[in-house]
Amino acid sequence: SAPALDHTPVSLNVVETNPFKHLTHLSLKFLPGTDAEIKKFLANCLKRLKEDKIMLEEKLKKTEEDLNRQLSYTQQSLSEKSRELDKLKNEWTSYTTALSSKHSQELTSEKERALQAQTQYQQQYEQQKKELENLHQKSIQQLQNRLSELELINKDLTERRYKGDSTVRELKTKLFGLEDECQRAKQDVLSLRRENTTLDAECHEKEKLINQLQTRVAVLEQEIKDKDQLVTRTKEVLEATQEQKVILEESTEEKQRHVEKLETTIKSLSAELLKANEIIKKLQGDLKTLMSKLKLRNTVTIQQEKLLAEKEEKLQKEQRETQEMGQSLRIKEQEVCKLQEQLESTIQKLEESKQLLKTNENVITWLNRQLSEAQMAKKLDSPASAHAGGRAAVSPLGMVRQ
Repeated sequence: SAPALDHTPVSLNVVETNPFKHLTHLSLKFLPGTDAEIKKFLANCLKRLKEDKIMLEEKLKKTEEDLNRQLSYTQQSLSEKSRELDKLKNEWTSYTTALSSKHSQELTSEKERALQAQTQYQQQYEQQKKELENLHQKSIQQLQNRLSELELINKDLTERRYKGDSTVRELKTKLFGLEDECQRAKQDVLSLRRENTTLDAECHEKEKLINQLQTRVAVLEQEIKDKDQLVTRTKEVLEATQEQKVILEESTEEKQRHVEKLETTIKSLSAELLKANEIIKKLQGDLKTLMSKLKLRNTVTIQQEKLLAEKEEKLQKEQRETQEMGQSLRIKEQEVCKLQEQLESTIQKLEESKQLLKTNENVITWLNRQLSEAQMAKKLDSPASAHAGGRAAVSPLGMVRQ
């Protein structure tokens, strides 16, 4: 007994809940269907399912027919391909046998050629070895000779360097001595210049005195000339008044007295003139002595300046010589460095040539071993050449089967 269906309606409500109220936005009522409606719905579903089943069965039949056709076609093509494969296998076996026979013949010919080439190469190698050994010995002798020459040059250069150092030291000592002498000479020149300035000042003062005395002498000479003129005039007056001698005796006596006074004054003036001339002569003599002293000192200063110039020239020459010696020393040091580099390079070349000799000897021994091994292999390969063709024919078939 089946349970009775509940035919009560069912409702579906869509409610919005708020803190204030519940709002229903949608409310649906579901009613149960009747038996007739349910049967109609189920009958329609059965019809649709049967139609789908018939359609699927037709599709299956069509696909089975297509697959059977494809199977028959593939089986036919497979049989044809298997026949072709058998043909190809037969052709491949014949081709491999022909190739193996060709390869065996070519191998024998190549072995003979290789032996001939090996003998030729061995002869050439022995000749080259002899030539290389001769060249190497010659190069070693040349390098040894060069080494001895470079050692001699190095010794000469070291001796020259020591000599140059000693000459530089001597020149430095001479230079210091000449610099001291130069400083002393400069001090002497300064002192002489100071004395020269003082003497020039004294000369100027004495020249001023001489000029003053000469002006005084000129004034005195002018006075003497004036007095001589007065004397001549008085003599003329005396000659004119001799006729009136009696009348003018008193006047003549007075004039004679005056003349005597004038003569005494003239004598005193002449004495003063003589004294002034003597003073001028003394001053001129002093001037001459001072001038001679000045000339001597000037000549001494000129000579000392010449000596200073010569010493400075000598100093400059010695400095140039020292610079040239330093440059020559530097050049010789550079030459020594170059010669040392050449020595090192020659030693490296010697070592490289020794290593080449060793490698050549190793190559010769290796080639001899290879020759002996090849000869032994040739002797061993002569009985086993018959089996090589069969093995070569089997190996490609194995490759094809794989």
